[in-house]
Amino acid sequence: MNRLKTAAFSLIVALAIVGFIPSAGQAEKEVPAAMPFKGKVIIDGLDEPWAMIWGPEGKLWLTERHGKRITEVDPKSGEKHILATIEEAYVGPQHEGLLGLALAPDFDKSGHLYLAYTYMDGNKEREKVVRLNYDAKDKKLSNPKTVIEGIPAGNDHQGGRLIFGPDGMLYLSKGELGHNQMSNRCKLNEAQRLPTKEEVAAKDWTAYVGKVLRMTPDGGIPEDNPELKGVKSHVFTYGHRNPQGLVFVGDVLYSVEHGPSTDDELNRLESGGNYGWPLVAGFKDDQAYVYANWSADPACESYPEDLATIPDTVPQKKESEFNEPNFKEPLKTFFTVAKDYEFSDPKYAGPQSYVRWATIGPSSVDYYPEDGPIKAWRNSLLISTLKNGSLYRVPLHSDKKQVQGDVAKYFTTQNRYRQVLVAPEGDRIYLITDNGGSVVGEDGIPTDKVKNSGAVLVFEYDGK
Repeated sequence: MNRLKTAAFSLIVALAIVGFIPSAGQAEKEVPAAMPFKGKVIIDGLDEPWAMIWGPEGKLWLTERHGKRITEVDPKSGEKHILATIEEAYVGPQHEGLLGLALAPDFDKSGHLYLAYTYMDGNKEREKVVRLNYDAKDKKLSNPKTVIEGIPAGNDHQGGRLIFGPDGMLYLSKGELGHNQMSNRCKLNEAQRLPTKEEVAAKDWTAYVGKVLRMTPDGGIPEDNPELKGVKSHVFTYGHRNPQGLVFVGDVLYSVEHGPSTDDELNRLESGGNYGWPLVAGFKDDQAYVYANWSADPACESYPEDLATIPDTVPQKKESEFNEPNFKEPLKTFFTVAKDYEFSDPKYAGPQSYVRWATIGPSSVDYYPEDGPIKAWRNSLLISTLKNGSLYRVPLHSDKKQVQGDVAKYFTTQNRYRQVLVAPEGDRIYLITDNGGSVVGEDGIPTDKVKNSGAVLVFEYDGK
């Protein structure tokens, strides 16, 4: 068992960035970076960029979650071009709008791009995946065709990462909508509930929250999907809180997901695996987490959102009481703390105080290849984070199925990094930033002010 305790922070290698110093020309803003990297802002002012992939001709394609746009950005000049606007998309206060993007494996022939986004179905918020066609001559995406729709959505823990696997199947991460916490505390968390045969037959995807879904390119259920409690559906894994990052390393699928106040997770996803949430956060160690089922208390609505003490009337379960045989522990947590850990700190009091908890807010994950030019980074997972504006590097074992060695921390700025993307040549690391939100400031105090709003940043390797 490989556990990272709070003390592990002292072992992290920090390559900090002091701040952003603008120079003449938007695309020429220099980012002072620790050697051997040089950094700059390619473009800013995007409307909540959320997903970023490599499109044709070496361009960056990204979704603007609030802007309802799929946008092309030239990584050299910073020039942008709107590929499509999705008017049907529903944009709420957070987590809603245009989310994941994925090119079809045969994109060069088919021109197919897949997109996940939220929409309104009457008075209910839902999520769908559509397929669009790319016209290389007009440089436009059009003719959206629905692949799957009717997936529950909400104002929290949307998940939304979209990726094709080497098996040709499409994977979609789905959060549990933040049920059983804060403003949604009185709603039942269903990350452990599996769909019934009747629901699957009726295309009722109500149980698809807190899951990672696996589907054929046309939205069908693959024949080799796991049969869970006698039912085969799109569900590949379950028991997830808010999985926002997916990446394949060979045929191994990794994910990162947000924990509650501890235990952000790095997971290796295995078909049919149960990852424990909401009954387990991280490892089954009974450390600093107990499942409190607020929705089962008739007085739930009367409690304040940030109630720190769990009333006796709220049913509770220890992690050690969870005994599902297909439970999968995380490969690493960020970070597991002791049961006597004090989460409140007068020094950091205020609405952003949670960013000082022992979590990092992992928002995406990418793979740095074993033949890349940055020798120290070879065969590593790169994890972007929201709460402390940093990039974490986790080395992999040579079998690519396990992690090993120390975690390293890079590119720390007063920003919320939404996604990391490695250049095909391996000499540049791209990051997109949120337009705002809670983050640790340069003085170590939580703030809601970011240095670079809706930006694409690049850090270029300048070593040998």
